[in-house]
Amino acid sequence: MNVSKEYLQLLNNVYSELPEKAVSDERFRLPEIEIMHQGSKTIIRNFNTFLTAVRRPAEMVMKFLSRELAVPVNVEGGMLIIQGNIPDRLLRNKIELFVKMYVICSVCGKPDTHIVEVEKGVHMLVCEACGARTPIRK
Repeated sequence: MNVSKEYLQLLNNVYSELPEKAVSDERFRLPEIEIMHQGSKTIIRNFNTFLTAVRRPAEMVMKFLSRELAVPVNVEGGMLIIQGNIPDRLLRNKIELFVKMYVICSVCGKPDTHIVEVEKGVHMLVCEACGARTPIRK
């Protein structure tokens, strides 16, 4: 196949005018969870940072953690207070489970999702990247 120099020059010009890739291929990374223990309480110091990263309401995360850990939780000053001395590893595992179930798309693996209620009591995780709709337990 004989490609002219003019064609190659035009092709190079077009490629040079294209914008840089807008979206990174980097995997979604959660912020490092800062866990602190105070007596019989476990505190997530950067809870607001976590909420911003996962784009989910505090009430939803609190309900999930309370149910999974079988302890009461509340928010004070941007920190999550868990009533109980929870091992760091267990708490991190539960947070990763929350992200897997309620944030990451099960089809394409991207975190660009939101939750919609399709009818009373039926919620779907809708992916903004691939359009997949996955039923979830809320």
